[in-house]
Amino acid sequence: MKTFPKRLTEKLKKREEEHALRQLNNQDQLVDFSSNDYLGFSKNENIFNETHDYLVGHNIKHNGATGSRLLSGNHNLYHLVETVLCEFHQSEAALVFNSGYDANIGFFSCVPQRHDIILYDEYVHASIRDGISMSHANAFKFGHNDLSELDTLLKKYSDSVIDSSISIYVVTESVFSMDGDSPHLETLAQLCTNYHAHLIIDEAHAVGVFGDQGKGIVQKLELERQVFARIITFGKALGAHGAAILGSSQLKSYLINFSRSLIYTTALPPHALATINASYLELIKTDATKKLHENINHFITEVKNHDLETYFIPSNSAIHCAIIPGNETIKQIAHEIREKGFNIKPILSPTVPNGQERLRFCIHSYNSKQEISEVLKVFATFARV
Repeated sequence: MKTFPKRLTEKLKKREEEHALRQLNNQDQLVDFSSNDYLGFSKNENIFNETHDYLVGHNIKHNGATGSRLLSGNHNLYHLVETVLCEFHQSEAALVFNSGYDANIGFFSCVPQRHDIILYDEYVHASIRDGISMSHANAFKFGHNDLSELDTLLKKYSDSVIDSSISIYVVTESVFSMDGDSPHLETLAQLCTNYHAHLIIDEAHAVGVFGDQGKGIVQKLELERQVFARIITFGKALGAHGAAILGSSQLKSYLINFSRSLIYTTALPPHALATINASYLELIKTDATKKLHENINHFITEVKNHDLETYFIPSNSAIHCAIIPGNETIKQIAHEIREKGFNIKPILSPTVPNGQERLRFCIHSYNSKQEISEVLKVFATFARV
């Protein structure tokens, strides 16, 4: 076997020295405060049985999709799920992708054109950044949730655009995965309307959490008509796999023709689509978000009771992050908490900026109030050392 390339070896060594080397760990039986399974749908027996019954009842016994959606993989369940998504999310059209990463890569690599302008929140997800980097558009970031800076940039670039064919795109998330906070979407949407910019919102951590039946923040605020595209994912609160882009029929047609991550990949298997359908049925027929929000409110109350507000970024979502700088320090605290029986993940630089390392607490509907109180009691012990 040939020697591993020297520069790659050096990069791995540097990660080790910075206590930032990523590793894959096995699942454990600790109390879950780390997964994105906010509603417990990934282990929901009703969804499991509904999926199985649907497939058997419709004589669907295929293990794979057999090809891309443009070849042989566009089976009937795609039409079913995309119809459900349109009705549930009040969208003219929906297009399912294999993952949220694929959706963002597929959208941003092909929709913004050369000389177009992309203005994006500095904390947007890596998949959005990667998609933007594959675009030929000109991209500029604005400070996290800083709508004053966005206003300045919109004015600057809208005034400089002479060619009427050039478009401006504004990109944000309705709930940020590493902070758990949200922008003021009503103001942001109005800014985009004022400057004739196209607004794209990633709702990965909002769908299944916010709004009536978990429809997301965009629908909660009735902003559907002001948003050019919504990216929703099924691997978080929905407990399934895959993602979709919601928008106009023209946008769907454009993506089918030009989005490479859709065109050149094998489609999702029938079982994955049937699970998405069953998860939406569960959202519709149960008040699945009620217990989750009770637990979120209890977490916030307990943070105050333990005088921990100075550590936590303000959030009303299922994501709550305590900032404690230093990779080595935050890894050690996470280890100590895990030793007490709670699965907490440290978020290290370079995933977050240096000095912004944190513990990320994910709240679930299936966490008990006692577990929430106890994990914060344990955290308080180590945080104050």
